[in-house]
Amino acid sequence: MGAKGFPSLTNYKRFFVVLFAVLVVSIIAILIGLVNVFTRGFYSIDSSYESLNLNELDRIQEVMVPSDTVVSSGPFPKCSYYDCFNIYKCGHKGSSNILVYVYPLKKYINEKGAPIGSQMSKEFYTLLDTIVKSRYYTPNPEEACVFVVSIDTLNQNRFKTKETSQALALLPYWHNGDNHIVFNMISGVAPDFNTVVDLALGNAIVAGAGFDTWTYRIGFDISIPVFSPLSNNIKQHNYKRKWLVISSQLNIHPEYTAELMEIAANNPKLLVLEACDGEINSTLRCSGDKRTYHYPHILQRGEFCLVMRGARLSQPSLIDAMAAGCIPIVSADTIVMPFADVLDWRRAAIMLGEADLGSLMTVAEAVPLEKRLEMSEQCKWLYSKYFSSMETITMTTLDILNDRVYPQNAKVYEDWNNQPLKTPMKSPLFLEVTSPKWQGFTAVVLTYDRVDSLFGLIQKLVKVNSLSKVLVIWNNQRKSPPHFSLWPKVSKPLKVIQTKANKLSNRFYPYEEIETEAILTIDDDIVMLTADELEFGYEVWREFPDRIVGFPSRVHVWDNVTNRWKYESEWTNQISMVLTGAAFHHKYWSYMYTTSMPGNIKEWVDEHMNCEDIAMNFLVANVTNKAPIKVTPRKKFKCPECVNNEMLSADLNHMIERSNCIDRFATIYGRMPLRSVEFRADPVLYRDTFPEKLKWFNNIGSL
Repeated sequence: MGAKGFPSLTNYKRFFVVLFAVLVVSIIAILIGLVNVFTRGFYSIDSSYESLNLNELDRIQEVMVPSDTVVSSGPFPKCSYYDCFNIYKCGHKGSSNILVYVYPLKKYINEKGAPIGSQMSKEFYTLLDTIVKSRYYTPNPEEACVFVVSIDTLNQNRFKTKETSQALALLPYWHNGDNHIVFNMISGVAPDFNTVVDLALGNAIVAGAGFDTWTYRIGFDISIPVFSPLSNNIKQHNYKRKWLVISSQLNIHPEYTAELMEIAANNPKLLVLEACDGEINSTLRCSGDKRTYHYPHILQRGEFCLVMRGARLSQPSLIDAMAAGCIPIVSADTIVMPFADVLDWRRAAIMLGEADLGSLMTVAEAVPLEKRLEMSEQCKWLYSKYFSSMETITMTTLDILNDRVYPQNAKVYEDWNNQPLKTPMKSPLFLEVTSPKWQGFTAVVLTYDRVDSLFGLIQKLVKVNSLSKVLVIWNNQRKSPPHFSLWPKVSKPLKVIQTKANKLSNRFYPYEEIETEAILTIDDDIVMLTADELEFGYEVWREFPDRIVGFPSRVHVWDNVTNRWKYESEWTNQISMVLTGAAFHHKYWSYMYTTSMPGNIKEWVDEHMNCEDIAMNFLVANVTNKAPIKVTPRKKFKCPECVNNEMLSADLNHMIERSNCIDRFATIYGRMPLRSVEFRADPVLYRDTFPEKLKWFNNIGSL
């Protein structure tokens, strides 16, 4: 009787089984949906975009360009990387490579149905194909950092400038040329022959040949060569180089040709070649005595090849000469050499002013034989590395652009200019790693008798977290250091060393008490630096342990009046030295300074009580070929408590001596190793109005 009022247990079981089945099916459906979402989100960004297919040139879509299309302005002559390039388009995928998008191929026609340009050239096809196959390519324009137009603009003679400018403006991502790069090798038309392509490019980067110093926007445009297919015909042979100089260009101005003929009449070591009568053959040249020579093979018989301006500044004969190992003598005023931002042309070519053409043979004969061999080898290597094909030219252009966008991964001078087996060995002390922080640094304080200033400095130094030890170099032999009971009571180890002679070089002696890699050399009157400034300076040094990193900076300049180097202490944007009155350096440099300083520099410094900091800058720059690094904006380093006559730098003759030092040291080294840069390292958020707890270094100080 009691069981009749309750539902059957079977009904409950059926309900829960159905509910469980519904839940399982729902969970499976949700999981499948999530998988699809994540798959599309992480892996299918590019799957909806097809890579550019260059094998379907016969099925290219036609696009009509309206005659009233508004074009961009420009190119703007004041464009720079910081003004006209949108860096925020780059780096979205977390890689260290720029992503380059190439527009789909289109055939652009005007309103009358006529094409605005000629059929795509083989060179431009190769250029696009190289980009598409490179590590930089992306088919997705939304993630692209750089855009390459697929309109063939290599030769201005082969397209209509107005209609092409309008076609560029129609590109969906053009936006006044932002982050676009336009390739051009032959710019300008008669009679002006402008040195930059006559297109309305807005903010676009021009990778062009034939720039002059007036039209080239340093750090923004990229100077490329005029590709020469004839250079590939040269086979390397060790021919005896019969002529000292060969001139083989066909488009030289008649006045220059007449001057060369006059020089050749009196000097059989100069071979002047011209076009052969009645021949239209780019591989034949004829001399004044009607002898025929095969071009460019004849260039292998010359030690130097003259490259002059023709109707346009840049000439393919430059590439032909390099392929033949014939050292170019470039006589084209204001020319910007190919890839001049990264290549050191002083190692592979001689620059000769157009007005100095009469001294051509004298200049060539003055180059020593050993130097000629080095330059010839450098020419052949540069050609094979950067100029031998459209592929190498294209990839070099993209590599340069990539280094601008990601400077932290950029190749250094040696990577661009040194042949593989001729790169100098790097010291294991300076591997490309950050110096360990746990060691800290040793502060080496050079002092004489300014006790109050010294004690104040020590009390400030011990506030720096990374300080490991304070080493005081007491440079006064007439007076003993204060009794140990008078020294400040500090929490870091403190050691005093009294030297046997009053020498400025004592600050760089590799004392056995120095157990850290990093050394902070600091004068006893540099009491204005804060703990945050010193800590930040040490952090910067850890990233660049092979350089001098410090606070007071100076620059060297050439005085055209005296024809001597000059020491300059005025505040400028350029620096080439960081004074060791407050600077970090690796203890290796102290060892080098003490044991391996060239000539009698060390003895001269000790005798004259001046320029030990300049000598250290010369030493480091000569070995590394790198500039020092100035940190923080502070530029005033005068001791507020010190009397002027206590300071060496207060003497007027001090500045004159320092100029003499630079000139003397450059003579001893046989070159000027110092490198000038416009660079300063400041903490992140230094000038931003953020709460102090968000900043790692708050007390950076002022000027």
